[in-house]
Amino acid sequence: MEVFTQQLINGITLGSIYGLIAIGYTMVFGIIGMVNFAHGDVFMVSAFIALVTLLLVTTWLGIGSFVIALLIVLIVAMLFTSLVNWAIERVAYRPLRGSFRLAPLISAIGMSIFLSNFVQVAQGPRVKSIPPFFNEVIVLMSGNGYDVAVSYKQIVVWIVTAALLLVFWFVVTKTALGRAQRACEQDQKMAALLGIDVDRTVSITFVIAAALAAVAGTMYLMYYGVVSFADGFVPGVKAFTAAVLGGIGSLPGAVLGGLLIGLIETMWSAYFSTDYKDVAAFSILAITMIFLPQGILGRPDVEKV
Repeated sequence: MEVFTQQLINGITLGSIYGLIAIGYTMVFGIIGMVNFAHGDVFMVSAFIALVTLLLVTTWLGIGSFVIALLIVLIVAMLFTSLVNWAIERVAYRPLRGSFRLAPLISAIGMSIFLSNFVQVAQGPRVKSIPPFFNEVIVLMSGNGYDVAVSYKQIVVWIVTAALLLVFWFVVTKTALGRAQRACEQDQKMAALLGIDVDRTVSITFVIAAALAAVAGTMYLMYYGVVSFADGFVPGVKAFTAAVLGGIGSLPGAVLGGLLIGLIETMWSAYFSTDYKDVAAFSILAITMIFLPQGILGRPDVEKV
């Protein structure tokens, strides 16, 4: 029971990080119908931005408060990552928006390779780490020589994920920007005829997706303490899997899918072989797609005539 409870806590934490990345996938796909396969590497770039910012804040500025340092790192990471994704949308995606469907996909894969190699050259191939901090834990139960504990880092990840989900759900459902996004999702040409600036709406969506990836990258760095140039591909693929599993186009579905993928991985690693945890996660996705092609919370496609 203790192992199950501990892995449940770990799975929710890992799933929360996947969920934050998955929201970015589902927002971009919901508006322009394109899977931004560079989004995982944007997440990786944001983790490196957070790493550099944290070292500057703690070493050069001498800020010892964890809360203040984390807030500064989050703000800087969100700003610079949003700028990177805005530039990617303007350079790599916007010129191809009206071309055949494979062109943006190829461009996204190329941008993913570019970002990965750029960080490898700029930061080196070795794994980067940060000094351990904020390692206090709350012991929930003890038994059979095994303590079930939740760390303050995990609580921070949970709170941040829940807060951002509520904020962006409100933005999408209750604000003018959200109405513009939903209009572009339905029909971009008609939205433009009604006075909506489609290019501006798409750019803002990419900025929001990058800001969420930056938060996920910061949480990832804080939780694991290490990052490398190769950390974009696998989390990106798993976050995309989470978005599809939960129902791509649904913000709650993205977080739900992320939680499910995280729980499947941690539970499988605890009770079976860790070598097959990815196989288990993708197998659950395949089974779900057979019975629920639109995902758990997704809406079935309606053919436009």
